Amino acid sequence: MSTSTSTHYPACPINFENQNYTIITSRCKGPRYPALECCGAFTEFACQFSAAINDLGNQCAQTMFSYINLNGGYPPGLFANECKDSKRGLECKGTPPTGAASTYAITGHGLLLTLLSAAVFLLVVGGIL
Repeated sequence: MSTSTSTHYPACPINFENQNYTIITSRCKGPRYPALECCGAFTEFACQFSAAINDLGNQCAQTMFSYINLNGGYPPGLFANECKDSKRGLECKGTPPTGAASTYAITGHGLLLTLLSAAVFLLVVGGIL
């Protein structure tokens, strides 16, 4: 009998494997990874999935960050450390895919926890922790 301390979360309903990451990889380039370009590209990509990645009850944020890193070869925590718009979190302007509002946000606590979880996940996967 084995014991496990990991928590099982439902799979993400979004297929991040087949997303187009060109918006990020074409604008966010190392070795300097300029915050303005990287965060702008990240916001443009991530805001279309804000409801799913802000849901801490699934694996969407971790999955998304894994695929962003896989496609762009970014250092762990790059977006979590650089992309902070306000106390509310990452501001997403425009019409969300659901058409519910003209301005919406991946809210502060949810975004912070999501980004920190993703950063720790990437550090663990990268063998740093």
